[in-house]
Amino acid sequence: MNTRDTLYVKDGNLMIGSFKATELAAKFGTPLYVMDAQYIAEVCDAFVAAVNKCGSGAVAFANKAFATVATAKLAAAHGLWFDVVSGGELYLVAQAGADMKKVLFHGNNKTPREIDEGLAHGIGFFVVDSLNELELLDEKAGRRGVKQDVLVRVNPGVSAHTYEAVMTAAPFSKFGFDVHGDALDVIKDIASRKNLNFRGLHVHIGSQIYDHSSYDAAIDITTDFVKKLADEGIVTDILDMGGGYGIYYTDEDPKFTPRRYAYTVESIARLVAEKSAEKGLKQPFLIVEPGRSIVGEAGITLYTVGAIKDFPGVRKYVAVDGGMFDNPRYALYESRYSAVIANKADKPADEIVTIAGKCCESGDLIGKDMPLQHAETGDILAVFSTGAYNYSMASNYNLNAVPPVVLVDGDKADYIVKPQTYGDLLRNNTVPEWLNG
Repeated sequence: MNTRDTLYVKDGNLMIGSFKATELAAKFGTPLYVMDAQYIAEVCDAFVAAVNKCGSGAVAFANKAFATVATAKLAAAHGLWFDVVSGGELYLVAQAGADMKKVLFHGNNKTPREIDEGLAHGIGFFVVDSLNELELLDEKAGRRGVKQDVLVRVNPGVSAHTYEAVMTAAPFSKFGFDVHGDALDVIKDIASRKNLNFRGLHVHIGSQIYDHSSYDAAIDITTDFVKKLADEGIVTDILDMGGGYGIYYTDEDPKFTPRRYAYTVESIARLVAEKSAEKGLKQPFLIVEPGRSIVGEAGITLYTVGAIKDFPGVRKYVAVDGGMFDNPRYALYESRYSAVIANKADKPADEIVTIAGKCCESGDLIGKDMPLQHAETGDILAVFSTGAYNYSMASNYNLNAVPPVVLVDGDKADYIVKPQTYGDLLRNNTVPEWLNG
């Protein structure tokens, strides 16, 4: 557990803000996502300060990590821009009242409808990721009589030291144009078009990265490419270095404070400034796009323990009332988490258990071989660092309801996503007349 002022143990109870985790579970039910507003605000402020340490820049929240209207409002209030990857995410940030000139629209296969929606909202930047998108965007911007600012996603060919499934800039990635191949010709093409305005480059090398040498290599290669563009008379005003900063999930991971997370951004800003000066380039406006590192540790999921099955010498299962429908990351990546029994949080974790979900899948697990206090049916189990890619990737598998989300801000707690009902699960079901006899 990576403790902080708003996540700590008191009198044996796990505390989130001013609340016992067991109190939140009793009031709002389980399974329950709980988000810590004060921690989110603290990380946002640290990142904004860091990105401006060595020049001018912006922090764009990677909305895919955790997308709710309330947290978008919170992020905007602390000076963040937004990175969106779908029409739905675009709609959400618009509903949150975001400044649409501070929105970047990503995606390797934006649909014609999504391009229309981005143009209609007057977003700041499309991040062009394919030739197909380039043609569509040019055509649609021309019809509207606008000149759309674009960034071009480029792939520097850097293999980040992370899981293969979340590498995004390795050779032959589905994302971006190769800086050693077609990127130059694509940008020349954009620069020649009257409906598009080339403003800069976007680079993202992966997620859950601790080894900063990957960022160093990406910055060196990318600024070399910026120099190549400058030699062609093409100015790069903006450099977006993406995100991907690793967070704490288990005690095998570093325990960072918000200030330590922000040091990664500060290091990136400093190196961009140094490399630009070294290569005789105008220092670009720097954008970074953290998502997981803003909301990941801010989130905790609370469950109620149900069935317990012990196979001595083999495995002990502790089953909870959630599972892969609220956290699919173990099933996808075998992602690792840490957990405690919320009302026994000061007790030693003297058992090794497998936490199982309630879905009809053998692979429906929260984790294997997890240290845990002795669990009993009815206990409240808290799983840490679930703020990123849990709610965002949740589903109604087995017609289970996606859990509600509660935002805690000190001594205040309320829903930011209400509970689903059975009616919600069937709302879009319809029966053709010919089935009604």
